[in-house]
Amino acid sequence: MSERNQQKLNWLLSELGDAELVSARWLRANGYSSSLVARYMRSGWLRSPARGVYMPARAGTLAWTGVLRSLQRREGLHLHAGGRFALAWQGHEHYLRLGESPTVTLYGKDHPPGWLSNLPIQATFQYLGVGPFPPTKLAFAEGSDDELLYRDGLLLLETSTNGETVVMSTPERAMLELCAGKANSGLVLEADAVMQSLVGLRRDLVQSLLGNCRSVQAKRVFLALAERHAHPWLARVDLQGVDLGSGNRVLVEGGPSVARAFLDAD
Repeated sequence: MSERNQQKLNWLLSELGDAELVSARWLRANGYSSSLVARYMRSGWLRSPARGVYMPARAGTLAWTGVLRSLQRREGLHLHAGGRFALAWQGHEHYLRLGESPTVTLYGKDHPPGWLSNLPIQATFQYLGVGPFPPTKLAFAEGSDDELLYRDGLLLLETSTNGETVVMSTPERAMLELCAGKANSGLVLEADAVMQSLVGLRRDLVQSLLGNCRSVQAKRVFLALAERHAHPWLARVDLQGVDLGSGNRVLVEGGPSVARAFLDAD
């Protein structure tokens, strides 16, 4: 191997670290030809866990954290972990499914690459579209501005002891994302159980997110459940200017009392 190619290989392995991915698209964009990648594969430096994506041969088992970091940092995709998964990861999931692999619920304006569903990993990635908020214009890269992320209800969350981070919804945003799901008694009962634990939501962030949320259903379910559990932060939220729709509609006919949140179609 030439000295130049050895330097390129050293840089690539250093950039990837342990158990992170890089796509064929990213490799081409950074000067790694298909023939050079094939050479790295033959020499045992890289392996391909799925078509179109590569990782260091020395790397251990794939984890959702490394996959999401690669999507956000290297692929430059506007995708974040939100909704049900973000709540569970931050300690607010009441319906833990013991023995099942986690389902990472992704939101954002960019569709995940095809190779995501073909990875040999003990996790499932579920893309739920943009969600109830306007698409963020922020780049999900290392060094992202924490304050700007916070304004969108997002945060850089450390997922390992060496300081590696992923962008994820705050509990305030994740709860509204959960409440925007398909309206049925199961959703409302699950949201009710989660809302019970959300005693420490930040009033300023709730205020901002309610103003930006585009789903009337999400806002009505969120507020109805917060009122049901008498959370102190709710009394300090100013609903002036928050669009809650008009008219009443029972969410689940004949369902449990908690499911009788009156909603209006978006």
